[in-house]
Amino acid sequence: MRYSLFALAHGALTKHRHWRPTWRDAAPNGPYDVIVVGGGGHGLATAYYLAKIHGIKKVAVLERGWIGGGNAGRNTTIIRSNYGLDGNIPFYEWSMKLWEGLERELNYNAMVSQRGVLNLYHSDAQRDAYARRGNAMRLHGVDAELLDREAVTKMAPFLNFDHARFPIQGGLLQRRGGTARHDAVVWGYARGASDLGVDIIQNCEVTGFVRSPQGRMIGVETTRGRVMGGKIGMAVAGHSSQVAEMAGLRLPIESHVLQAFVTEALKPLIPGVITFGAGHFYVSQSDKGGLVFGGDIDGYNSYAQRGNLPVVEDVCEGGMALMPMIGRLRMLRSWGGVMDMSMDGSPIIDRSPIDGLYLNAGWCYGGFKATPASGWCFAHLLARDEPHPTAVSLRLDRFATGRVIDEKGQGAQPNLH
Repeated sequence: MRYSLFALAHGALTKHRHWRPTWRDAAPNGPYDVIVVGGGGHGLATAYYLAKIHGIKKVAVLERGWIGGGNAGRNTTIIRSNYGLDGNIPFYEWSMKLWEGLERELNYNAMVSQRGVLNLYHSDAQRDAYARRGNAMRLHGVDAELLDREAVTKMAPFLNFDHARFPIQGGLLQRRGGTARHDAVVWGYARGASDLGVDIIQNCEVTGFVRSPQGRMIGVETTRGRVMGGKIGMAVAGHSSQVAEMAGLRLPIESHVLQAFVTEALKPLIPGVITFGAGHFYVSQSDKGGLVFGGDIDGYNSYAQRGNLPVVEDVCEGGMALMPMIGRLRMLRSWGGVMDMSMDGSPIIDRSPIDGLYLNAGWCYGGFKATPASGWCFAHLLARDEPHPTAVSLRLDRFATGRVIDEKGQGAQPNLH
């Protein structure tokens, strides 16, 4: 039996019109035990784990736009735990373990795909650095394999091995790394938190803070009125400095734009995530076939969700050096996320100097991959007023005490002013 396009469209519009929303679009209804400012992945994961793990269900998530409208939907979806320093490895490995059980936990298809992350090296010195990183990972129980040129050739024969300006000598492989669907992660956490009683309040921009006579933070002023709460957690990504300034805080972070790009669709080609060791370029292939890639931050402070052409050129040059065939592809679109870059390239999960205000900021390039552990550890901090064991090094005062976690240039570039 044949069906007309009209009949199919009519059936789709009428049959599914009574689907329930994925989460409740709540209105402010305080006072709350905890107010989470920011409705991206980190804020929603925090609210979910507050309710699920700690039993704190009188929670509000305040989002100035729509859920997932910020950096959660403006990244290259990579998940990995191949860090090299003691302050970071346990945290990101905990995040990886949470990723591995996330779909079962949320009963939601987050499209977690552990296809592997391969970091290429192009010199003896870089090989030695990757060997040290791999050994550090393995000491923490994280999977790591140092591959030679032959093994990389077998895995990715389409790369430029013979006539490259920067010959590929090998790579560091984490097979458990890969990608996840950013939107689905947000939707899954939002549904889970909402089902546990959390109020998710959209189109509710925070415009100020409310203090008690003793100076404690007890609420926020918003475009939808005053919202009161016992504790306030900030998880606003690239706008951390702006929101913190309303509370009288100056954070050791800068906001920069990080661009990403996607090409027209290809047949399956790239097996996982590949990074170019002689320049900042990383690429994977989406389920729809497009190549998703990115590179360096734009290098100047900005809150605009768009980038500049010199970085587009630099990223494309990196792709061409690694795999010249990419030059035949048409780039369909690009976007920019606003990164809150800390001075040492590592995040902050800590109490602020102001009683009642808690910080989740400084995620640099690692925001999306950190989503589950960020929410888990921030919820632990908000619930118990002590850091989670995997986040004890992510302190705000490390910049004053010298206990920085320097992941070798992953932080913001120096300011010239």
